[in-house]
Amino acid sequence: MREVLAEVSSQWQGGRPSALGTVVATFHSAPRAPGAAMLVAEDGQVWGSVSGGCVEGAVYELAQRVMAEGRPVLQRYGVSEEDAFSVGLTCGGVLDVFVEPVDAEHFAELAELTESIRAQRPVVLATVVRHPDPGRVGRHLVVWPDRTLGGLGSSRVDDAVTDDARGMLASGRSGLLHYGPDGQRRGEGLAVFVNSFEPPPRMLVFGAIDFAAAVARLGSYLGYRVTVCDARPVFATRGRFPEADEVVVDWPHRYLTTQAAAGRVDQRTVVTVLTHDPKFDVPLLEVALRLDVAYVGAMGSRRTHEDRVARLRAAGVSEWELARLSSPIGLDLGARTPEETAVSIAAEIIALRWGGHGRRLVEVSGPIHRSS
Repeated sequence: MREVLAEVSSQWQGGRPSALGTVVATFHSAPRAPGAAMLVAEDGQVWGSVSGGCVEGAVYELAQRVMAEGRPVLQRYGVSEEDAFSVGLTCGGVLDVFVEPVDAEHFAELAELTESIRAQRPVVLATVVRHPDPGRVGRHLVVWPDRTLGGLGSSRVDDAVTDDARGMLASGRSGLLHYGPDGQRRGEGLAVFVNSFEPPPRMLVFGAIDFAAAVARLGSYLGYRVTVCDARPVFATRGRFPEADEVVVDWPHRYLTTQAAAGRVDQRTVVTVLTHDPKFDVPLLEVALRLDVAYVGAMGSRRTHEDRVARLRAAGVSEWELARLSSPIGLDLGARTPEETAVSIAAEIIALRWGGHGRRLVEVSGPIHRSS
C-alpha cells in the first residue's frame, strides 16, 4: 500500500470513493509480493500494480463492482493450461487479491495510519479478508507498538491479532494469519492480512565521490533511506547528492558508531564504503564488520583489497568478521561507469537479500521469484 499511499489518502480526504486491491498471498511464481497494491478511483484512474500486468484488467473490473456494491471481495487469480492466455497469470503463478472500498465509512482508520506511515513510525494494518460472517470482512485494526485503533469484531480476535502483528512488525514481515472465527489459536475460518509498515531500510554510503552519487540515486530508487557521509565538507554537499535523504559531514567511523549506539542501524542496513582511502576505510570497517547489518561492501582494486585486509587484521579484526566483507564490491557485470558500478553493487545487495546467485536466468532452472 505504501506505493499508492498518496493517492489513497487524496481520494479519501476528498470524499471520492475508490477501491484498493492488495495482494494478500502468493503461490508459485507470482510476480508481486504480499502487500503490493493497486488503487482504482471512481473516475477510472489507476495507480499501482498487483501483478505487473497479468491480472490488472480483471482487478480493475472487480474494483468497479466493489465500489458500486460497497462490499469487499477476496479473489484468487491463477492460470491453467486451458486459460493461459485469458485472465490469469501467464507466468504460472497464483495470487490472492483482496479488493475493498476505501471511504470514510469503510476505512475510518486511514487518516491515522497514513500519518504514521508518512512519519516513518512503525505501524501495522490488520484486515479481515475471510470470515464466516460477511459483516466482519473488511474490518481493520491498526496496531502500533504501544496502542491500537479500530477492531476486528471481538476483543478476543483483537488481542490475538495484536500480539501476532507486533511480532511481525518487529521482523518487518507481512502475510496472512489464520484463526478460528472468534480468534481461537487452533481453528480456521478467519483470515487476517497483516501489512507491516516498518520504516524503510537504510543505505549508508561512505565517500562523497561520483560513484557515491550513482549508488545513492539507485539506493533511493530501491526504497532505501540513503545517507551519504564524508569527513570533507567541500565534497559532502546537498548539491552533489540531491537523491540522498541525508548528507552528513563527519568522520565515517565516528558517524557509524554514533548511529549504531542510537539504534539507527539494524539487520536491514546496508553499508557501502567507496572512499578506498585507508585512513577512512580501516577504522570504518572495524566498526561496520562488527555490527549486525545486512551488507558491508568496500570499493577498490584487488591490490587495495589485499592491503585493506592486512591493515584490518593488524587492527584485530577476526577472520570471521573479514568473511562478511564484500570486497571488491559488487557483482561481475563488467561495469565501468559510476552508474554501471552502482547497478553492480545494487545487484549484489539484492542477490544476498533474496538468495540469488547472480547468474543469467537463461542459464538456470527453477522458480524465478524466490521466497523470503
